[in-house]
Amino acid sequence: MGEFQPGGRSSGTSGLPGRRSLLAVAAGLAVTGLAACAQQPAGAPSLRPTSASTPVVEAVGQRPVVPETRPAPPSRSQVVAEFSGRKPVEWGLDVTGVVSKTPSTHAVLTFDACGGPHGSDCDQRLLKTLRMLNVPATLFVNGRWIKANPGLAADLAADPLFELGNHGFRHEPLSVTGRSAYGIPGTASAGEVYDEIMGNQEVMEHLCGKAPRFFRAGTAYYDDVAAAITNALGLVPVSFTVNGDGGATFPAPTVATEVGKIAAGRGSGQIVISHFNQPAGGTAEGYARVLPSLLDRGVTFARLGDTLPL
Repeated sequence: MGEFQPGGRSSGTSGLPGRRSLLAVAAGLAVTGLAACAQQPAGAPSLRPTSASTPVVEAVGQRPVVPETRPAPPSRSQVVAEFSGRKPVEWGLDVTGVVSKTPSTHAVLTFDACGGPHGSDCDQRLLKTLRMLNVPATLFVNGRWIKANPGLAADLAADPLFELGNHGFRHEPLSVTGRSAYGIPGTASAGEVYDEIMGNQEVMEHLCGKAPRFFRAGTAYYDDVAAAITNALGLVPVSFTVNGDGGATFPAPTVATEVGKIAAGRGSGQIVISHFNQPAGGTAEGYARVLPSLLDRGVTFARLGDTLPL
């Protein structure tokens, strides 16, 4: 969860190094007509409201753009003005405003791709297992990972079995005071929280054709003010209830044991965190061992967007 050191900071979104190149990558993928991240998988439960009318669609280049129904997020200056004077009183994995469990009867598997020099690979064996067993999942992708894997990011965005979530621009813990987690320094102000979230949000909106609904901070650590900023920007900050692979450090038997704990409640509302960017680890083998038995025991799975109402 916190194994990769982020780069330096910027005072504003427009100055984020690499942001323009990331947007160029995402924009190039967008014109190929890929499916939006929120596309429903076959047979998946949906709590999304439906409408009898057909939304107006305007073509931009070769890609249709569906108008966003959510209100526009506040600007960086608005976030700084509203939140800079607030002092956090909570810090950790489960703070006020962060979702760590859903009201659903389904379990939610989430997999992070943290990016960076040692975190930009892809565990294709894990993805193959999920597809073979038709197990949906929410994939949290970092901006650096998208830049390193533009074609793969496009494929995942187009796959209706998966839903993509925002895993930040540099994989930083989300703090307004610079607190660290697992040795990784966090964001140090309300403005830096905005940059960490929105620097990748814009990239993902270009990639997917729709802004992601969910955000997970690097290391999944937040303070309560940073969590409030995330919510104010229109995203749901997400943590977890089950640590499936220990930041991709657990061997396969441990992964199988930890993920298997959700069977006690038939998965009800549990959010499992693991990683899909470390193919040399034990994650894929652990899931290959445990998923068939969980399915046999009646555990059902869904993506976050299928378990949390708008």
